[in-house]
Amino acid sequence: MFFSRIIGQERAKRFLKSVILRERIPHAYLFTGIPGVGKTSTAKALTVALNCRNPIDVDGCRQCPVCRQIQGWNFPDFICVKPDGQNIKIEQVRELNHTLSFPPVTGSYRVSVIDQAATMTAEAANAFLKTLEEPPRHNILVLTTTEPFDLLPTLVSRCQRVAFQPLPVEEMTQWLIREKEVDSASAGILAKAAEGSLGVALKILGSDFLDQRRQWLHDLETLFSASKAAALQTAVRSTEGKNRWGLRFSDTGETGLTDMLDTWETWYRDLLVVRTGGSRALILNADIQDRLEAAVSRFETDGLIRSIFVLDQALNDLKRMRNPSLVMENTILTLKRFASAA
Repeated sequence: MFFSRIIGQERAKRFLKSVILRERIPHAYLFTGIPGVGKTSTAKALTVALNCRNPIDVDGCRQCPVCRQIQGWNFPDFICVKPDGQNIKIEQVRELNHTLSFPPVTGSYRVSVIDQAATMTAEAANAFLKTLEEPPRHNILVLTTTEPFDLLPTLVSRCQRVAFQPLPVEEMTQWLIREKEVDSASAGILAKAAEGSLGVALKILGSDFLDQRRQWLHDLETLFSASKAAALQTAVRSTEGKNRWGLRFSDTGETGLTDMLDTWETWYRDLLVVRTGGSRALILNADIQDRLEAAVSRFETDGLIRSIFVLDQALNDLKRMRNPSLVMENTILTLKRFASAA
């Protein structure tokens, strides 16, 4: 909840700090970037910096009533509107607009976050547009979304855009080790699997992903010496239980079939790095590097590339709600064909 505690996003933090120092604060911001990279946390840090009684280097002092309230999640002048189900509804926007018609309760500024602003219904977006056109004094609105084109152009045009970047793997790794006491090997795996999103890394940490990953990689590594019947049994097993719907852990909090395919794809990409003499620093599954180097002799470069395409096609088929069992049978048998003799 303080700028100094936010991982990465140095450019975004510098920009916001400079705006505060110049005392030329826009009434509305659009924070863009993938989920889990610190957009809402930065909005909280902005709230602290604007309202702290004794700011230190445009950051909260951590001691004043405002800082203590925000750390305790009970600061009345920070509001976060989240989707109610799939959407942010017009009733939520009307309630927000009613609140904004009053001055801030205790702070100098009220900061209101519209989280996942692209989920606003058409009616909600139009109602919110009126607020952007006639912003109430001492109120700052922060819309968060992945891409600006997900929003109405009229909303985007009235906001100061601040872009948030995917987080560096090393910074996430060190944070997980320091803050969550994760061992270094697991922290590296989580950071790489999260693809730049600390929020996703934390979801993975709270799931069975690491255990599942070990099984998925074992299944893949033994696939090429297995009989056709055993390979088909792997396909059947992969679609059993919760995996059969192909949902991702980032959507459900539980690992799914698409997570397995994503993990398999990282294995093939790692093999391609080894096969083409790329830097070992590019390897995602660094904990099994010795096994990758032992397995690479089974493949030609073309076979590895074609295998990655096969996995991409399988992921697309699952998104189209194709039959998971048939998708996996075809995928596994095709992958087995692309492996050359050892």
